[in-house]
Amino acid sequence: MAWMVTKYLLTAAVVVIVSEAAKRSDKLGGFIAALPMVTVLALIWLYVERQPQEKIANHAWYTFWYVVPTLPMFLAFPVLLPRIGFWPTLLACVIITVLCFGLFALLMKRFGIELLP
Repeated sequence: MAWMVTKYLLTAAVVVIVSEAAKRSDKLGGFIAALPMVTVLALIWLYVERQPQEKIANHAWYTFWYVVPTLPMFLAFPVLLPRIGFWPTLLACVIITVLCFGLFALLMKRFGIELLP
């Protein structure tokens, strides 16, 4: 149980660090958020918990492919925010991401890369 609490605290600290940095500097907050800290932590947790190398490698492989369809959201958010407000923009970005992911998964399937379960 202590291990699970430790994982939660360290992972939550990443979110706090990003939000606090973003308060002080938009660029610094964005830079820190763009770092693959969550992925690095997940890889560390998988390794420490003695998961097979194949599972750890697969996590990194799929993370790469799952990041690509999220990128349009980061372009849409600053455009939509002043027009429709925070919550509608957030919802629109979630929808955009889901649609992009679905289309991207279909495209990648043509190249033999299965992203959907």
